[in-house]
Amino acid sequence: MAYLVRIAARAERDLSYLHDEINGPDSAAARRWYEGLRRAILSLAVHPKRCRTTPENRKLRDLLYGDKPNVYRVIYRVNERQKQVDVLHIRHGARRNFRATDIG
Repeated sequence: MAYLVRIAARAERDLSYLHDEINGPDSAAARRWYEGLRRAILSLAVHPKRCRTTPENRKLRDLLYGDKPNVYRVIYRVNERQKQVDVLHIRHGARRNFRATDIG
């Protein structure tokens, strides 16, 4: 059964920032990368528990996207009762661990 993937406002802002940061509107390669990230996020609708739990919070998971040194973490939680995936935050993998205020 497929899960509903919901992208929180914070994660939408993160995506928008990334799109602008990589010059998505002006570069075909950057646009393909960005669209690949969105597809990866939407792929959480199938087998959302395939990704590891985060070291910061065992109730959250992270999908890793990209190749070193440009790996991004998509922080999300799975709600089994509602069959829903809530994407909370997207950040560069090299950044410090996140805090609750980063995803709130």
